[in-house]
Amino acid sequence: MADKIKLLVATLLIIAGIAGFYYYSEQALLYRVLALLAVLGVSAFVALKTQAGMETWNYGRSAIVEVRKAVWPSRKETMQTTLMVMAMVIVVGLVLWLFDTFLLWAVKMITGQGG
Repeated sequence: MADKIKLLVATLLIIAGIAGFYYYSEQALLYRVLALLAVLGVSAFVALKTQAGMETWNYGRSAIVEVRKAVWPSRKETMQTTLMVMAMVIVVGLVLWLFDTFLLWAVKMITGQGG
């Protein structure tokens, strides 16, 4: 129950921050943005004190660890793969164009519109 209250408080803080951002529209944009960021920071702090917040935080940290474990392709591999994809797109485009031309010719012959 306490987690639900904390999440409700975090949500209300966000809503109040956004409302304040627009309510004080005559103030300088810099101050409004800084105040909104401060409210979002406090809201995140409150949300992180819940079980769901901690699980989300841990999930994000483990995702970063997994991204660091990934083996990224070299520049040469990336260029070769890109060129192969481009070549296949051109080949498939030509095949589809030829097929479309053949179907157009066949429909014209069947409907009697051809030469």
